[in-house]
Amino acid sequence: MSGGTHPGPRFLLKEMIVAAPNADAVAGHDPGTPAAPATPATRATPAASDAPSDPRRWLILAVIGIAQLMVVLDLTVMNLALPSAQRSLKFDAADRQWVVTAYALSFGGLLLFCGRLADLVGRKTTFLTGLVGFAAASAVGGAAVNFTMLVSARAAQGVFGALLAPSALSLLTTTFQDPKERAKAFGVYGAVAAAGGGLGLLVGGALTSSLSWRWCMYINVLFAGAAVVGGALLVGRQDKAPRGRLDVPGVLMVSGGMFCVVYGFANAASHSWGTPSTWGLLAAGAVLLTLFAFWQSRTAHPLLPPRVVLDRNRAGAYLTVLISGAATFGVFLFLVYYMQVTLGYSALRSGVAMLPLVACSGVMANVGNIKLLPRVGPRPMVVAGMLVNAGAMAWLTRIDGQSGYAAALLGPLMMAGVGMGLIFGMVAATGTFGVGPRDAGVASASINTGQQLGGSIGTALLNTIAATASAHYVAGRAQGRPSAALLQAGAIHGYTTVFWWCGGIFVLGAVVGGVLLRGGPLGAAVRGEGSGSGGAGGSGGSAGESGDPGESGVRLAVVR
Repeated sequence: MSGGTHPGPRFLLKEMIVAAPNADAVAGHDPGTPAAPATPATRATPAASDAPSDPRRWLILAVIGIAQLMVVLDLTVMNLALPSAQRSLKFDAADRQWVVTAYALSFGGLLLFCGRLADLVGRKTTFLTGLVGFAAASAVGGAAVNFTMLVSARAAQGVFGALLAPSALSLLTTTFQDPKERAKAFGVYGAVAAAGGGLGLLVGGALTSSLSWRWCMYINVLFAGAAVVGGALLVGRQDKAPRGRLDVPGVLMVSGGMFCVVYGFANAASHSWGTPSTWGLLAAGAVLLTLFAFWQSRTAHPLLPPRVVLDRNRAGAYLTVLISGAATFGVFLFLVYYMQVTLGYSALRSGVAMLPLVACSGVMANVGNIKLLPRVGPRPMVVAGMLVNAGAMAWLTRIDGQSGYAAALLGPLMMAGVGMGLIFGMVAATGTFGVGPRDAGVASASINTGQQLGGSIGTALLNTIAATASAHYVAGRAQGRPSAALLQAGAIHGYTTVFWWCGGIFVLGAVVGGVLLRGGPLGAAVRGEGSGSGGAGGSGGSAGESGDPGESGVRLAVVR
């Protein structure tokens, strides 16, 4: 090395743990442990980033994107179709919630089980099975002739969606090895996750207005058909977890616990918090999930290995998506109420009105993953995204019965899109960073579980807050029977109260993310900037901490 002040060459040793047989995980090395001498074998072993990439990886990303878009769309696409479906199938308004709740119960209750199943039987198998099953359930739902048939189809959609969602994300994590390419892939995935909810409102409104509510179900058949063909032809054979066993007691505890929690919150939204069916289910869910956490630290083959969730960055990502989901679902729900009930927007116009949020969230998710996350890490992105969303919520509290779209809604929708893009731009990458291939499915499922649980909590909590605020507003001003104008003012007061609460939830998310997430880029631990607890890729120690002899470590000496 010429031109330097040092008299001779300088050798810098960087140790990397390469998980075998799939060298896609890099674990941090304790600087206090002597390095193994470099042998010919270790010198010849390439790093994970040097492993040959699948030449079809970008086509595989397109297939994964289609599948993820289908799942995310289905969370909101039926919301705008419910009134039409109710008129067509002639079911009561009280039963309408079950079209949404049936999906949430099966989806939320089975996510962790299905995520681990993907690790055990192979991600390609569960991915294709989820696609075919989701398409079949959607076709049945679209052809429903009564309420029971529709709700059963929605429950089946939730089952296969729980199988599909973690399989799609774990396929992405094992397909892309190069850090720059992985950042771009996660940017696309994050954009779909961030924009999909708003896009679902647009698609639902367009299909309901121009065709029929049934096409909100049939559209999934088209998405799934394209993804099945692409997945079968493009996705290669996926390795299974070595010597893996299914944790049956863990499955029963976590699935039962999630079912009780989601059902309890759904019941609170439609009835009240004081009914035994609400607090009884929530208490039972809390007990089952506590027992599940205790059991996972004792069993030899845990459903959700503690090494996955005890890493600060991954735990921060899971809590971030839970907190953000609680507020985000509320934003979508009450903005649609406000636009359709108060401003008189049609279903299609409501969906079009959400386009600025969709566009901004998609752009910022890509910018965040490709440009920001490698440079600043997840913590600044989460804090900034949460605070931007809180600002958008404060802006939305200025709405009234005569608000114009450009003056009162366009600005906060764009702000919310930027905030959501920053948050979702880091969640998928951070929540799976450092996880070995054998845990990729359950780590991916943890992200989806956080979002689903957050949405259930937010919908129930914010519905209660809105109803209580509106009732108190009307009761305090009514002189006899309340007028239509007073009822409308009461509804708007409920919406603005919800937006203030959403702002508070986002501020809470900023605090939690700022405290829990580590500073610096995700790979800082690999470069010696961490505290030695880095995982695969420097974040969590999944490969390095697993103690699984099937994932042996090989130290590489890099000489500069």
